[in-house]
Amino acid sequence: MDSRRYNPRFLSLFQEDLAEIIDYITVQLKNPAAAEALVDDILRAIDERSHCAEAFEPYPSLRDRPLKYYRIYVRNYTVYYVVIGDTMEVRRILYNRRNSQTQL
Repeated sequence: MDSRRYNPRFLSLFQEDLAEIIDYITVQLKNPAAAEALVDDILRAIDERSHCAEAFEPYPSLRDRPLKYYRIYVRNYTVYYVVIGDTMEVRRILYNRRNSQTQL
């Protein structure tokens, strides 16, 4: 396997998505421990994928895009990222039941 490691970079849109998710779980569901565990799982999944970011099937987008989107599934959420050189640009995290085609 390729020993190349991609450097994760988080877009502000991803950070906003994640903040909304954390806020919902912490405030609405009153479960800060679950929110913290979810963040740990998401960051761990991104770190693990950073060793093989392009080794997975690209996301089949309906739009023409200059860069391929890839997905990471974490519980009920999907993390979307693109690869630019040696950077794994993490762009969005969405609840699995949302229409990702309209959100990306």
